[in-house]
Amino acid sequence: MKRIMLYIIFELILAIIVMPVLIFYGPFTNIRNTLVSTAMTTFSHKYLATLFLPQSKIDEIMKNMNNIGSGSSNSSLLNFKNNHDSTIEVNDISSNKFKGKVVLIHDPTRIQVGMSSKLPKEGETVSEIAKNNDAIAAINAGGFIGFVDGNWTGSGGTPGGIIIHNGKLLYNNAYSKDGKIDLIGFTSDGKLLVGKYTLDEIKNMGIKEAVSFKPALIVNGKPMIPKNSDGGWGIAPRTAIGQRKDGTVIFLAIDGRAISSVGATLKDVQNIMLDYGAYNAANLDGGSSTTLYYKGKVINNPSNPLGERTVPTIFFAK
Repeated sequence: MKRIMLYIIFELILAIIVMPVLIFYGPFTNIRNTLVSTAMTTFSHKYLATLFLPQSKIDEIMKNMNNIGSGSSNSSLLNFKNNHDSTIEVNDISSNKFKGKVVLIHDPTRIQVGMSSKLPKEGETVSEIAKNNDAIAAINAGGFIGFVDGNWTGSGGTPGGIIIHNGKLLYNNAYSKDGKIDLIGFTSDGKLLVGKYTLDEIKNMGIKEAVSFKPALIVNGKPMIPKNSDGGWGIAPRTAIGQRKDGTVIFLAIDGRAISSVGATLKDVQNIMLDYGAYNAANLDGGSSTTLYYKGKVINNPSNPLGERTVPTIFFAK
């Protein structure tokens, strides 16, 4: 019995030593690159990469993985006829590494931006903001500023980028060297525009509802992440929004950080949006913020250990 226990201990020690070597220096480059990008896009687990690889190699991997194209939606390419179909569909999605849900909203003019009633001091949960706005379906939207003293301690009360509601610019915390702002927004006739725009361009396009986040994943029908990249943000819970050429809006929430659903890459999100026919699509704030609300309850499994995370904004449909 003692010999068996010693053998088991020896095997465990060997596995602990050998597995990192195989992952980081073996032939499994895709696994290594995904693990590195996942670790380096978190605030508390970067050591999983820095412990085994030099910074120069990490930088090389991140540069190659974060190979995302740039572009901005052209509203003139969207000429759908809105029949104001009130139908909302909910679909389950799954793969060998994640589970999630897709909500299809056929009338894009129903989409609005909802905000925490406590801004700029605190955020609120998606459920709270949704109920305050009598929403039927809602998803978390823009990010927030909260990286303080090396810890992610923000309460969701300081929005990152811009917030536009009912055609009015309510917040602008955006900073850009070229004057262009990351935009995920809807025009008054329900066209979803994604990409980078100046404030003048945003005003001239007639944006009615908008937040800031990135990256744009599909622009004018073209995927932004190429075949040799997974987007460079690793595996995590994901939230995204898209629109078909017929105007149908797509809410996507993918669970993560659980045995039943590890999470998804940005490339996974892009592929799902393409499968659902998205002509324009963009990534929204993910991770612990990922929350999807429908008819009075949360229908996904947020990874935040305390339940729903407080956020500054949501996209919702009444």
